[in-house]
Amino acid sequence: MLLTVVYIIGITAEAMTGALSAGRMKMDWFGVVLVACATAIGGGSVRDILLGNYPLTWVQHPEYLLITCIAGIVTTWLAKWVVKFKGIFMRLDALGLAAFSIIGCQVGLNMGLHYGICAVAAVVTGVFGGLLRDLICRQAPLVLHNELYASVSLLVACLYLALHHYNIDDNISIIVSLVAGYLIRMASIRFKWRLPTFSLLEQHAK
Repeated sequence: MLLTVVYIIGITAEAMTGALSAGRMKMDWFGVVLVACATAIGGGSVRDILLGNYPLTWVQHPEYLLITCIAGIVTTWLAKWVVKFKGIFMRLDALGLAAFSIIGCQVGLNMGLHYGICAVAAVVTGVFGGLLRDLICRQAPLVLHNELYASVSLLVACLYLALHHYNIDDNISIIVSLVAGYLIRMASIRFKWRLPTFSLLEQHAK
């Protein structure tokens, strides 16, 4: 129940950030809804397609699709307020990233997959929505350039899988993983933590 509530909060926040990206590209309402949905539920859809897990989550639960569509449209009316309170959305996004990652692990575990594949499923769930948003909006994928994002998803996945391996109560595993993922993501923003970057141009200049 807790994970479902956090998931709904996460897809709502993701849909609104997607709608803002569409607004920056001056898209019409269809484009806004498309980008909002791709951002919010795209990661889970890519995961399910890759793993052959059917029906897709939003097909099995169409209310999730409805929530993302409504969130996208509402954002067009409240865009100024959404931008003004971007700090809140960053926190919701951090919570949603952890939730998406845990859900990705659970899908893999329920299918009886290897822990490594479960971790990949977690990262795909957490990251690919943002990748789809940036590809549609023709901009460099933010999740691969800014503060730790995909790395946080992987860390959450590893933590949750480790707790699962040692038969820790699932509710405790979820709470611990959610809190850890949220704190690491917010700390990466606060202290500007980044992985080492690779620049071919700089190496070529040397």
